[in-house]
Amino acid sequence: QVQLVESGGGLVQAGGSLRLSCAASGRTFSNYAMGWFRQAPGKEREFVSVLSRIGMSRSYVDYADSVKGRFTIWRDNTKNTLYLQMNSLKPEDTAVYYCAASSGYRPTRINEYDYWGQGTQVTVSS
Repeated sequence: QVQLVESGGGLVQAGGSLRLSCAASGRTFSNYAMGWFRQAPGKEREFVSVLSRIGMSRSYVDYADSVKGRFTIWRDNTKNTLYLQMNSLKPEDTAVYYCAASSGYRPTRINEYDYWGQGTQVTVSS
């Protein structure tokens, strides 16, 4: 089991920034690819970003087109924590943000993830 707890959400004006954190415990954090998803009211949960597990010969990082150039994902394995820096926020970024852990390769779909956090609310006002 991997337990994931997100934090860092809040209310911010358009153009502002937030940094989300996802603290992991349980099984070895570095063995999992880690991703961020979001779900806006009335919409399906969607992929935001993914970062490969530690130790891969060819590491990867992917972003949804809607956040490329504005969001940055990284992980600190000494702290068992995943981060998402969100800059130039837009009202359409408003959603509950979830972190998730996957044992798969380059996972971008919900069913490729094994563990999920409870989510943190991000609200961007116009």
